[in-house]
Amino acid sequence: MKPDFTRNHFELLGLPVSYAVDAAALDRAYRDLQGRVHPDRFAASGEAERRVAMQWATRANEAYRTLRNPIDRARYLLALKGYDTGEESNTAMPPDFLMQQMEWREAVAEGRAARDPAALERLRGEIEDSRAEMHALLARALGGDRNYDAGCSLVRKLRFLDRIEAEIDDALEALAEGAGGAHPATSLKGHD
Repeated sequence: MKPDFTRNHFELLGLPVSYAVDAAALDRAYRDLQGRVHPDRFAASGEAERRVAMQWATRANEAYRTLRNPIDRARYLLALKGYDTGEESNTAMPPDFLMQQMEWREAVAEGRAARDPAALERLRGEIEDSRAEMHALLARALGGDRNYDAGCSLVRKLRFLDRIEAEIDDALEALAEGAGGAHPATSLKGHD
């Protein structure tokens, strides 16, 4: 088992290089690869072979984690195509999106100040709708349209949504702590 670290995550798992990934196929490919390279299978082997198995297993885990998450998968695919999403350095956004973001942040602050978890949950629903719409646009941009600049912009927008959703979670948690209990939505909610 000689490591070939020149293969990208898609190739490593035997999947087509595409934003559209079949989740069941991804899971099967990961389980198959892990079954072949898991370090436990090489416990009785020499040190060098165990080290290589560990490298393969680590690489398989990284590939699976990256491709399982839609934003991470988009970011990775864009990097393969030579595009940097610029999330840390490029904060330029269309004015309408910036206005919407400001409105959402104000709504979070108002919901927190009014101690209104229902308003915060409604806002979360609105953001989840926007997220679903952006994921559909991202799939189209990285799929048939091959508009990688639009893909980079959408990844940055989705990161903004993550931050606003984290603010909602913080507000709900603060309200729940003030009420003496955990808010059920914050204990069950996960981010993409």
